[in-house]
Amino acid sequence: MLIVGLGNPGPSYEKTRHNIGFMVIDELIARHNATKLSSSSFEGELYKFKNHFLLKPNTFMNLSGNSVVKVKNFYKIESDEVVVIHDDLDLPFGALRFKEGGGHGGHNGLKSIDANITREYIRVRIGIGKPQNKGEVASYVLSNFAQDEQKCLQVLVQKAADALEYLLEHSLEETRCKFSQKAMEC
Repeated sequence: MLIVGLGNPGPSYEKTRHNIGFMVIDELIARHNATKLSSSSFEGELYKFKNHFLLKPNTFMNLSGNSVVKVKNFYKIESDEVVVIHDDLDLPFGALRFKEGGGHGGHNGLKSIDANITREYIRVRIGIGKPQNKGEVASYVLSNFAQDEQKCLQVLVQKAADALEYLLEHSLEETRCKFSQKAMEC
């Protein structure tokens, strides 16, 4: 499988809501002591453990699909073997959902991936909540988690990593049943 965490590169984005996908990939890299394979031609940081790949695109969110398609094509990975971890404004903080295919819900990283490899990949949706005012979405996703959320952010990242490890050995439906959660109280 190719497991992709969405986010934006660079220290100024490191702890933002939009980077929760990167946080989960970092957790998996640490757990499995994954080997770095990155090549500048992939436009991202690529790691491998066992027969699985972990990718953090360096293209910035809106062009994530450029990196995903390059790794997918180079290693001849099918779309249904691609898993994308991303933040989701439509879910409350700490919610964890799993699905295959579907729309992008306005998420620019997913739009880019859809345009490059089709919509038929697995999505791990991690709830980040939403701002009160719809006009504040861009600044909200690029802001750091609230202080009360930061208290349980690492638990959320670990749970998402646990779910991904489980998914490598089990079906999407089994993973959904075992790891889906509506929200997280901090």
